[in-house]
Amino acid sequence: MKRDPLYQLGDTPFDLSVLSGLFPNTKHITDKARRLEQEGRIIRLKRGIYVRSAEDGAHPVQELIANHLYGPSYVSMQSALRHYGLIPERVFSIQSMTIKHSRSFDTPLGHYDFLSCPIAYFPIGIQQQQEGNSQFLIASPEKALCDLLVKTRGLEFDSSSNLHDYLENDLRFDCTALRSFNSSIFLQCLKHTTTKRNNISTLINLVEYGQ
Repeated sequence: MKRDPLYQLGDTPFDLSVLSGLFPNTKHITDKARRLEQEGRIIRLKRGIYVRSAEDGAHPVQELIANHLYGPSYVSMQSALRHYGLIPERVFSIQSMTIKHSRSFDTPLGHYDFLSCPIAYFPIGIQQQQEGNSQFLIASPEKALCDLLVKTRGLEFDSSSNLHDYLENDLRFDCTALRSFNSSIFLQCLKHTTTKRNNISTLINLVEYGQ
């Protein structure tokens, strides 16, 4: 029995050029994509970007989709903190950082927000994670927390106690995890961020001195 070419894609998002390579005898690849979408075998994430559907046996990974949807980018903020089990609440929007302009996407698989940051700030504290057969870029817990404090509107902290109260009561963050955090990532973020530097300074004081 001939193996279906789509199975080669696994859970990784793909564009029309990849689809064309799988079906080299197809003259009109956009029509082929439309038919596969109508059959429920692939999902259109945005113009020209698709992923195999769960109906086709795939297991789409939200973080991997975010990386492919708008890049270069990495998953961060509450989405990353939830991934690490540092906050309990389910996150309804997948949040990422990018060096491009800020953008949002509504897809059949969820809502994705991308927030712009300086180029020098972007690569700090990024790591690769694996889920099943999928690998994706995500902020370390330290970088995710910095991104949240820098990019969330209305957050301004003038004392470690206020920041601790926000983390523990509003975010329901596991503050005991702060003891194992790498402060060097905070220092790098402080050096390269262009906004809300005081929030990161306050975070450093909280982590290093508890004040």
